[in-house]
Amino acid sequence: MKTLGIDGCRAGWIAISLDEDHAGYWLLESDRELGTYFEAYDRIFIDVPIGLEEEAYVRECDRLLRDVLGADYTASVFNPPIRRALHAPTYGEASMISYEATGKKVSIQSWNITPEIKAVDQYLQQDKTLREKIFESHPELLFQKLNGGNPILQKKATKKGLRHRLDLIKEESTYADDFFRDIKEEYRRNQVDEDDIVDAMVLALFARDSLNREIKTIPEDPPADETGLKMAIHYL
Repeated sequence: MKTLGIDGCRAGWIAISLDEDHAGYWLLESDRELGTYFEAYDRIFIDVPIGLEEEAYVRECDRLLRDVLGADYTASVFNPPIRRALHAPTYGEASMISYEATGKKVSIQSWNITPEIKAVDQYLQQDKTLREKIFESHPELLFQKLNGGNPILQKKATKKGLRHRLDLIKEESTYADDFFRDIKEEYRRNQVDEDDIVDAMVLALFARDSLNREIKTIPEDPPADETGLKMAIHYL
């Protein structure tokens, strides 16, 4: 089975596989390319919200994830818009829809990732078999697991924080150092940033290891949205 980790970046998506037989990395600059990789791989961990609330402003999985990550990392968890607001043509209209239903507006951070949420959601609605192999996860949760269950003190925006995360991945994959260096050399910062690389790699690492380990979820018994998509954060 082929596994993949995918993280959003400025140019689209950075996809990485740490499989022994076909390790590699790819910059996906269109939704069509994203769909091609969805079809080609058997297990994918991706950092994008999957499953949307109808009336609640906060998904249960996001609320619980903030508790697990701790106060220093709550800002790394965005509340995705409710489903009715997802396809609004403007931020103002999306916020109005959200406010009428939940009493709160869509945050700018969440609005900025709505294109990614819409792209993934569209594929999962069109082909329900994809739901069996594409799993929402969160890099900081995975790094916490790699770090013995402890949050990393330095944020990944710092050199120490980035190096700590890369070192944790290097302990689990011989490809980590080369991929990090090669991606930095091949793509510009306005295409893929350094933190995008380590995030995609940790997603790839857990996707790889999920073939031999039990996948767990936050919450343990995740609810589904009105389209049947489970709202859960996956980890091992």
